Amino acid sequence: MTYFFETYGCEMNIAESASVEQLFISRGWTKADNCQVADLVVINTCSVRASAETRIFGRLGFFTGLKKVRMCEKDAKVKSDEMKLAVDYASQFGPKPLTLVVMGCMAERLLLSLQKDWPCVDYVVGTYAKNNFGTIISAVEDKKMPVKIEEAPVYSFAETSYEEGAFSTFVPIMHGCNNFCTYCIVPYVRGREVSRPLNEILHEIDILSQRGVKEITLLGQNVNSYKGENNLNFPGLLEKISAHLDATKSSIRWIRFESSNPNDFSDELVDLIARDRHICRGLHIAVQHGSSKVLKRMNRKYTREEYLTLVNKLKSRVEEVSLTTDIMLGFPGESEEDFEEVVSLMKKVKYQSAFMYYYNPREGTPAAKWEDQIPMEVKKERLQKIIDMQLEITKEVLSKRVGKTVTVLADIISRDNKDELLGKTEQNERVAFVARKSLIGHFVNVKITGVNGNTFRGQLVE
Repeated sequence: MTYFFETYGCEMNIAESASVEQLFISRGWTKADNCQVADLVVINTCSVRASAETRIFGRLGFFTGLKKVRMCEKDAKVKSDEMKLAVDYASQFGPKPLTLVVMGCMAERLLLSLQKDWPCVDYVVGTYAKNNFGTIISAVEDKKMPVKIEEAPVYSFAETSYEEGAFSTFVPIMHGCNNFCTYCIVPYVRGREVSRPLNEILHEIDILSQRGVKEITLLGQNVNSYKGENNLNFPGLLEKISAHLDATKSSIRWIRFESSNPNDFSDELVDLIARDRHICRGLHIAVQHGSSKVLKRMNRKYTREEYLTLVNKLKSRVEEVSLTTDIMLGFPGESEEDFEEVVSLMKKVKYQSAFMYYYNPREGTPAAKWEDQIPMEVKKERLQKIIDMQLEITKEVLSKRVGKTVTVLADIISRDNKDELLGKTEQNERVAFVARKSLIGHFVNVKITGVNGNTFRGQLVE
């Protein structure tokens, strides 16, 4: 039996797909080369922006046709090369059913209507129903009709989100969000915050260490609001993980974390990052906007001034710190003065990179109902301005790194040059350098000699 995953959206979705994939592997299934020939396809969905859901609807239209082709139905239409591959498969093996599973945030949001609107979907697996995958797999193996999906009362974490052969992997430590930003649908589809017990986190880390993993990224919708047993907070969790890596002589050397909210980024956390060499110096801290007025309407619970104070603490206390962020333009009520505050904040902080996008109303969130929406042409114009500006800032920041010798985790062979390896630094920068393939999976020292786009060129320091 074969499976295939299509995963959209955030790192948490990637981790959840990987954890479900482990179940397929444990049951003896193998990964198909593509969706056209798989026995079962899982689409892991995102609802953060309407465009993400629109893309999924397009895929559901494709799978509606694919199912007809796979069953050799007379009215099946073949319009794309992607579908022609399925035709070749059907002509070779004859009619063969395809089971389609939709999971993730969109599945949770449209839990009661998705299957009705899209009959091609066999199973809709919401946020609290991932424990049903074992039952789904058994039903497909036994060629049974779709079985009933049961939602669990609480969110459950998988034992591991490891991907076979990976040197870097995600470790979910919490799930859900309590912040209710006025533009964000995540609390409605992911639920309230749930923190993973310390013993489960350390158990997964031990599994990853046994498999040779070299770095982990702790994940959560609001990772630094972690609250474990006995009032264990996020800095306390990081300290315990770091001590555990040392005590067990783990293969894991680096710890990263995403996504962090500025409101929960404490002085204790800043000081810990400054002194603990397991914690990487590349930090993604989403500001979303530069105007305190807009931040208040977003319900972000911090001001422009408080954010800049945090940035100053990090830059003064943490050696070689690098900052990235998320920026949203065109939020309802955003004035030209508000936009200029975004521009001035970005110039002041000098992010190494930024994920920039314009506000996209999400049905079910407060901001979607507000009347002072910004015209699309204004949103696009403002977005393009900050994209152009950030490109120049990125070029400036990266150029200052040329000449430095940095530690790099070599993880893959370059697609452009088979004699080169690609790796990443503590700051999550990509570096290409000539080296032997046996260094893949190892930490090496590389002198940065230049920049090509957003990738450094480097020379291995033996």
